[in-house]
Amino acid sequence: MNILRLSDAEIAYGERKLLDGASLTLHTGEKVALIGRNGAGKSTLLKVLSGSAQLDDGNLWTSDNLVIATLEQTPPTDQTIEDKTLYRVVVDGLGELGELLERYHTITQQTSSPPLSELNRIESGIEMLGGWNIEQRVNRALDRMALPADATMRECSGGVRRRALLARALVAEPDLLLLDEPTNHLDIPAIDALQNLLITTPATVIFVTHDRALINAVATRIVEVDRGSLVSYPGSYAAYLDRKRKTDEEEALADRKFDQQLAREETWIRQGIKARRTRNEGRVRRLKELRTRRAARLEKHGNVRLSIDEGQLSGNLVAELDGVCFGYDLPLIENFSTRIMRGDRIGVMGANGSGKSTLLRLILGELRPQTGTVTLGTRLHTAYFDQRRSQLDERLTVRESVAEGSDSVVIGDRSVHVVGYLSDFLFPSSQLNMPVASLSGGEKNRLLMAKLFAQPANMLVLDEPTNDLDVETLELLEELLGEFSGTLLLVSHDRAFLDAVVTSTIVFEPDGGVREYIGGYSDWQRQTQRAQQPDAPGPDHKERERRGETFENRGQPTKNLGYIEKRELAALPEKIETMEAKQEALRARVSERQFYQQNKSEIQSALEELNAVDHAIVRAYERWEALSDRDDGSSN
Repeated sequence: MNILRLSDAEIAYGERKLLDGASLTLHTGEKVALIGRNGAGKSTLLKVLSGSAQLDDGNLWTSDNLVIATLEQTPPTDQTIEDKTLYRVVVDGLGELGELLERYHTITQQTSSPPLSELNRIESGIEMLGGWNIEQRVNRALDRMALPADATMRECSGGVRRRALLARALVAEPDLLLLDEPTNHLDIPAIDALQNLLITTPATVIFVTHDRALINAVATRIVEVDRGSLVSYPGSYAAYLDRKRKTDEEEALADRKFDQQLAREETWIRQGIKARRTRNEGRVRRLKELRTRRAARLEKHGNVRLSIDEGQLSGNLVAELDGVCFGYDLPLIENFSTRIMRGDRIGVMGANGSGKSTLLRLILGELRPQTGTVTLGTRLHTAYFDQRRSQLDERLTVRESVAEGSDSVVIGDRSVHVVGYLSDFLFPSSQLNMPVASLSGGEKNRLLMAKLFAQPANMLVLDEPTNDLDVETLELLEELLGEFSGTLLLVSHDRAFLDAVVTSTIVFEPDGGVREYIGGYSDWQRQTQRAQQPDAPGPDHKERERRGETFENRGQPTKNLGYIEKRELAALPEKIETMEAKQEALRARVSERQFYQQNKSEIQSALEELNAVDHAIVRAYERWEALSDRDDGSSN
């Protein structure tokens, strides 16, 4: 059944059209992922659907008594919310009933002898509105989101505040749930809980997210905001990518044919006197129409062009932690030791407040361990992406943030004009003199990347870099990090991003321990699940896996290939051919009559080399088959 219909929608800010004749129909129970470039109009569309923003033209129809709840991308900045308890924040989603429930909760929890007259009045009001069952719903929402009911918003971290606002949206049991970047600031357990909740809720859900794992698990349809239009793609994210690629190819072909036709007409109109005498007015009118259509055609946005000035190599040892302990009121890190070598790509995972950012600051030398030692390597040049974006001064302009008063940016040994450099990060010249404060979250992230990547760095430390980025920019960042030859430390709750980028993880476990694992998020899941089983592989298996001697763990089909795995799959055929050529040469050598007339040590060395090549080829074929089973075809 249809619950909402948007037709011929028009909305613009200045000369920029965010919706241009857009249409959308929503059905009961649908789970729709809304994607598109930063600034394409996703948040504006959600505001239109919720009724908080008005269309310039077009129609919005909703079914009778439709209950809509929203979660905005940017938390409310009203100072009055800071002193509210999380219980009050959640029941705010219930209107008048919420006020009564909050007052009842305050009186009964915080007053030893509540005034009976007021208590009776509140109880009568709650009963009249049928609120006692709803109070149970509020308590379930608080428990489900692991929220301390009597803590104030001011006391809570960004992740807890986000969970409270999610609970407020969910407690009303809406028919339509509009979520703008719901996973921002959430840790992985909270994202998993949200994912399960969205799958099981009977509500129709539209969610804007950069989390591809969430899209794959939840979405029944993907709608892309593309140059003012809403384009629908049924099915999974992988199916969307395939259909999107075909659509882009068809559009590019149509554009080429149009441009060729326009070029022919332009050539004709510029011909000599004889041609102008014979031309007809109909053809002139057609040329004018073609010119108008070409001018009006919106070009597809370009891709961000990311690059890092890697500078000189660091020493082999980047950092060594030995018996490190650190904490505040409670210990965060206890007796943790690790060695980080040049070229390592390490993900850091854990719940909000567990100590991930603290670990980064210890490695960077910004904090001193309370016990234990941290030894830093030589020739380190670090670029640090702070999740709070504290390196950006919101009073400066976009240009000043990167060029610092100059007209150029020095990248390696060359000077690049700031206009051209920032255009690679999708900042048009018209935006360069805008204050940083006016940018969206995704634009601020791109600007911070532009600022950091202009600095020579052989070590990248990225603390939640994916928040607010659109999916396309996120995938390009994956490619950039895949090609980065320096050392990478990455804190992220984006499961697909971790799988695609890192080769090992440091995990802050629920029991308070800090442990290291081979691989990304999916590998950590498999290893912890396997460790809980009676036949869990022992230390010898883990050591062989660390040396690359086993592939069964990596061969499990879990998700589409990340960028690093795609490069590995593309390189494997040539690698196998090289090994087979070596195998053939060794076999030919061993088959020669005079082979066994050599010294015993030479014979033994050649046979061992042949045996090693035989085993390496078998392992390479196993790896190739495992990766091929998970390949969606995009690595060809």
